[in-house]
Amino acid sequence: MHWIHDTVFYNIYPLGFCGAPKYNDFQLTYRLDKIYDFIPHFKKMGVNAIVFNPVFESTKHGYDTIDYYKIDSRLGDNESFKNICDTLHENGIRVLLDGVFNHVGRDFFAFKDIQENGYGSIYCSWFQNVRFDGQSPYGDNFTYEGWAGHYDLVKLNLQNDFVVEHLLDAVKYWIEEFGIDGLRLDAANVMDLSFFKKLKNMCKELKPDFWMYGEIVGGDYNRWANPEMLDSVTNYEIYKGLYSSHNDRNYFEFAHSMDRECGDWGIYKGLYLYNFADNHDVTRLASILRDKSLQKNVYTMLYTMPGAPSIYYGSEFGVEGRIEKGRSDDDVRREMNLDALENPDYDLFEHICKLGKIKHTLEALQTGQYKNEIIQLEHLCYSMRTDRQRIYVMLNQSNEVRRIGINTGFHGVLTDLLNNNEQFSCNGYMDIVVEPRSSRILIENDGSFTIDFHSIEESAPVEQHVSDTPSPAPVETALEPEEVVLGKYRHFKGNEYEVVGFAKDSETTEKMVIYRALYGEKELWVRPYEMFREIIERDGKKMRRFEKID
Repeated sequence: MHWIHDTVFYNIYPLGFCGAPKYNDFQLTYRLDKIYDFIPHFKKMGVNAIVFNPVFESTKHGYDTIDYYKIDSRLGDNESFKNICDTLHENGIRVLLDGVFNHVGRDFFAFKDIQENGYGSIYCSWFQNVRFDGQSPYGDNFTYEGWAGHYDLVKLNLQNDFVVEHLLDAVKYWIEEFGIDGLRLDAANVMDLSFFKKLKNMCKELKPDFWMYGEIVGGDYNRWANPEMLDSVTNYEIYKGLYSSHNDRNYFEFAHSMDRECGDWGIYKGLYLYNFADNHDVTRLASILRDKSLQKNVYTMLYTMPGAPSIYYGSEFGVEGRIEKGRSDDDVRREMNLDALENPDYDLFEHICKLGKIKHTLEALQTGQYKNEIIQLEHLCYSMRTDRQRIYVMLNQSNEVRRIGINTGFHGVLTDLLNNNEQFSCNGYMDIVVEPRSSRILIENDGSFTIDFHSIEESAPVEQHVSDTPSPAPVETALEPEEVVLGKYRHFKGNEYEVVGFAKDSETTEKMVIYRALYGEKELWVRPYEMFREIIERDGKKMRRFEKID
């Protein structure tokens, strides 16, 4: 069995996650090192693979690449990212990177050479439709093809051998230097298919279990995911079915799509698709669902259908965010800090943690065959089965109790692994109550099968991997709290803030510090003065909670 069958993904858009400046100031800052604090969180959720959206040097949002061989200065450097990858691997978490190979930014070296040398540049053929009989929308003395009409994204010519060599060498470097385990291929639906064949051959030679999936919004998935090209694609069909079947109170939509994709005669039965409820390009689940209480049902479906489930950072807490025409994407790509969540839904988080444990425990959820059992507008039952195991997933999205009954042919016990290992006798037929807006995951067994959720790993400090290069032993100095003044400070987890004033609590008269985030949404925060300036201890080392940086 390939590792993908027992994988729970966590998808991070790093520049947003870290609260990096919108435009690259090329000042080296190790913002992505905050990932170390999230490793216990990942492990509690059962996450064992991270998909990082663009991490390489870019001008603005990551998809306008400047240098495929250099980590974005706003996130860190190559050495710090290598340490991050090593630490994730040491904690059983694989790393996948976003391969943005359809286009580059205007600051990419080959494009700048054309700007400087015009028709005489040796890189004219690196890009699609470069012509010198007009001007670009940016005023260049030539025209070129921008991806989907975005002229800050210059479309590469993937039939140029030198371009292909440059990109393949970059991926080889990522594998050898960072040990990455796979790729997301951005804009795969508009790329030259022969490039995928070359990419796959090289990656599989270097790492036989390397896994690649393409960003495909529509069309026949088999065109891109097949033995010669990619391993999988983004399952946008099911993405829509997950939320709209709840918004429309119509489980027939989801059930039909699943039967079409992976039922007994499904057209994608042989593919293990990348499934998600939201990502950095779409409105978050909590904002698109009309009834937020149905998020649990959505995630139950996500984790129990065939394919690999992926959680978009923050959505495990019901974080909201919208993609709307005419607005920036910042709302769904916001900064995330575990100690500063907005209205976190911890009940949803615990539900997702349970689902992660169940996914890793049951072979039927990893390699099983899907079958619709009972389909109604507001309740649904489907099974996942292998030769050795059968699971029933029951969902009720109505506001009333529902009874779901089906002929199973099984005589024994059905244990609801999602709800305290509750047991039901089954004599060839089951008739089980499902509470409003809830779900059950039932396994056929002899009554001895249970899952202990107390064994879900609790949050604990994780020691990061450090370079093997020896460094001088630090000189211990006594730290004392310092006076807080107006100006910029760096929190011990890496985020930067500006102290803008002071206030008194109206009830206790306690002195408070007023400060705002320097990046991201730039919200105002308030913290007790003494807490703001206190000395803390982390991993045996004393440090200031906030360090003055100017």
